[in-house]
This record gives sequence, C-alpha cells and structure tokens, in this order.
Amino acid sequence: MLQSMTGFGNARLDADQYTLSVEIKSLNSKGMDLSVRLPRFLAEREYEIRNLVSKSLIRGKVSICIDYTRNKAQKAKNTINKELLKTYYTELSDAADAVGASKGELFRLALHMPEVLQQDQAEDESVEATWETVQPLLAEAMANFNTFRADEGKALTTEIVSYIDRIRILLAEIEKQDPIRVEHIRNRIKGHLTEISSADHFDQNRFEQEMIYFMEKLDIAEEKVRLINHLHYFTETVYLPEPTGKKLGFIAQEIGREINTIGSKANDATIQHHVVEMKEELEKIKEQINNIL
Repeated sequence: MLQSMTGFGNARLDADQYTLSVEIKSLNSKGMDLSVRLPRFLAEREYEIRNLVSKSLIRGKVSICIDYTRNKAQKAKNTINKELLKTYYTELSDAADAVGASKGELFRLALHMPEVLQQDQAEDESVEATWETVQPLLAEAMANFNTFRADEGKALTTEIVSYIDRIRILLAEIEKQDPIRVEHIRNRIKGHLTEISSADHFDQNRFEQEMIYFMEKLDIAEEKVRLINHLHYFTETVYLPEPTGKKLGFIAQEIGREINTIGSKANDATIQHHVVEMKEELEKIKEQINNIL
C-alpha cells in the first residue's frame, strides 16, 4: 500500500518536573533531507537521533523538534548571597556619600550586582537518564508519523488506481476503434492502388513492399500489449508493502512512452482523442507520484 511523503507525528510527556515533547513533520523530497532541533542536553545524541529517524522515515524533507522545558515550580530558585550583598551595598553607600548622591536605589543596584542572586536549581538529570525518557517518546512520534503517512497513502492509492483504471477503459476504446481504423486505411490504400496501377512504369513488387512497410508503421498491436502489461505492473507495484514511489515513477515513464507511440502511429482522429485523455490521466498520476514515499 502506498504511503504519503508528507506526514506529521508528535508525542508528549508531562512530568512533575518538566515537559518533554517530540514533533516530526515532512514534505516532499527526492531523498532524505533531515533537519533536527534539540535541547542542549541532547546535543551529543544528534547523530544517533538522525540515524533512528532516517531508518524509520526513509525519505522526505523531514524536520524534527524535541522540546524540553522545566515546569515553573522547578525553574530557578534564587538565593541571595547576603554577605556579598552587604559588601556591595556598603561600597555603593560610601560612594554615594562621597559624591552626595541619593541612596534610594542602592539596594536594588546591590541586589543585581554579579553573583548576589544565585540559582539553587538542581542540575538536569544525567544525559543517559533523560535520553531513556526521550527514546520512547521519539519512537511514539515516529509511529504516529508513519500512521499519518499510511492513512494519507490510502487516499492516494484510491486516487491513482482510479487514474490507471481510466487509462484501461480508454485503451479498451482504442481496441474497439482499431479494426475500424485499419479498415479505413485499407480502403484508402485500395483507392490509391486503383489510380496508381494504371500509371506507366508501375512496379507491383515495390509497391507491395512499400505498403507492407507502411502498414507495419501504422500497426499499434505491440504498443497496446506493452501498455496493458505496464498498467498491470503499475497496479501490482502500488500494493507492494515496501516504498515504491521511485519505481512507480519509472513505470509511469514507460506507460507514457507507449501512449505517445500509439498516438503517433494511430493516424485516426478518434484514437487521437483517446490518447489525449490517456495523457491527461497519466499527468495526474505523475503529479501524485511526487507525493508518494
């Protein structure tokens, strides 16, 4: 079953001390184009995270954001270095006396002098312990992301298969028209033959050889067989379990080649109209293949 290359998945953990969230998004891309945004304590894990994401998500312009925030109650608990505060205040007071300045702002100034306010916040948990918390969230986000891709892929599958079925219907119409086309060509040749055979220096053998060559050039039997085979192969590939976007692109090229050849050889207005419609359906398929993993 097809999977969409665009996707979204997230996971979140609300603990007493912190909130941890993982968010993954992707757009279309020919290969894996991965951007990662991590909190500082996971910086050493970036390579490992990139490998995990690349193996699971395979292809696309993927962005992953891991956000880590402490809850308000766990944020900076400041303590005052009172001895240092007294020292700064005394020095500022003496300086104010020396210049006759007001002392109204001295306490605020002293309070904000270097190292007066000190954070008494516990250090982050060790990287290994925090990484153990991140891992299942990352796995959950990737699972949700792939589920999103699969759900989108179901809609794409239905749409693309409908376009293939439409090409099959048009090919069946061409099959019906082909004997009529051949008969028209045969009648035109007979009419020309009557005119030419009465001319001087008419070479019957050469004429027959040229007619055989001409009829072979107009014959579309092989193209029709190859086209139906390509359509079957395309449908089979759609339902393969592995990612098939690139393979479907190659098959679509082969389908287009046969449609173009039928159009160039048909020499029939009705068939040409069907060929135009087939090309239109094929363009829809190519458009959607860009969205397929």
